[in-house]
Amino acid sequence: MLNLLQIMARYISSNNTMAIYNLTGYNTGAFTLLGIPGLEQYHVWISVPFCLIYLVAIVGNSVLLYLIAVEHSLHAPMFFFLSMLAITDLTLSTTCVPKSLSIFWFGPQEISFPGCLTQLFFLHYSSVLDSAILLAMAFDRYVAICSPLRYTTILTPRTIVKIAVGITFRSFCVFVPCVFLVNRLPFCRTHNIPHTYCEHIGVARLACADISINIWYGFCVPIMIVIIDAILIAVSYILILCAVFRLPFQDARQKALGTCGSHVCVILMFYIPAFFSILAHRFGHNVPQTFHIVFANLYVVIPPALNPIVYGVKTKQVQEKVILLLLPKRSY
Repeated sequence: MLNLLQIMARYISSNNTMAIYNLTGYNTGAFTLLGIPGLEQYHVWISVPFCLIYLVAIVGNSVLLYLIAVEHSLHAPMFFFLSMLAITDLTLSTTCVPKSLSIFWFGPQEISFPGCLTQLFFLHYSSVLDSAILLAMAFDRYVAICSPLRYTTILTPRTIVKIAVGITFRSFCVFVPCVFLVNRLPFCRTHNIPHTYCEHIGVARLACADISINIWYGFCVPIMIVIIDAILIAVSYILILCAVFRLPFQDARQKALGTCGSHVCVILMFYIPAFFSILAHRFGHNVPQTFHIVFANLYVVIPPALNPIVYGVKTKQVQEKVILLLLPKRSY
């Protein structure tokens, strides 16, 4: 009888230990990023355009940052926000693309749990910060066109720093809770992630616990922030257009519209795929997983590559400085 009680006690103790391990120990292991399920045989070919686009993003944004830093004529609020956009784009693409390329070239790759949380945070943080920077740039264009005489008094260096700190802090606060929401989850099933990088809902779905908070926070908070930013941007550009068409001279109208054209292109390149990605996670149950993952990879590499190109073509000051950089005038 005593032996039977001892065996039962050991069994209960073992079960309790396993339960505690299931709840606290399973989230410390490494995850395996599988890449794009169904397209494994094409990974090498897929990597070629991704690598080229990533190089364009690195070179383009680096050149843009260099020009803004060394050219005093570009030391204006618009170009300060543009430099913030370039830094954020570099962070976004560099957070995801190198790991994706290693998967395409060498097969499934492991990523530690802290590394996964870090990648997850910087991915979403950069996306929300991009939206906030575009809003700040829209405000800059609104002041420049609708109140040109008060531009320097409204957008003082101190105000610009406050805006930069405010949007950076806001983006940080929005997605820090996601890290803790994922960190609290027990992962006692598969650690294989059918993706090329860690993102919030994709990682949360692997947990063996209720993830309702993750789903609703990960959907409601980002889309509320992005929608508010998009509405404010739309309002600012409606006011800008009203002011532009009231200008008495055709040349002035064309110059104002040309200045805003690059901003509108960049805004569309960001918001259209951003809304698709957010909505597909919540409602896109009929969207093939392969298509969703490919699109998610394009989202983190194409806008960062196109932004400096669009600004180089559409913004006359940047265009002139790029030409001088590539084709310097010879002195005889």
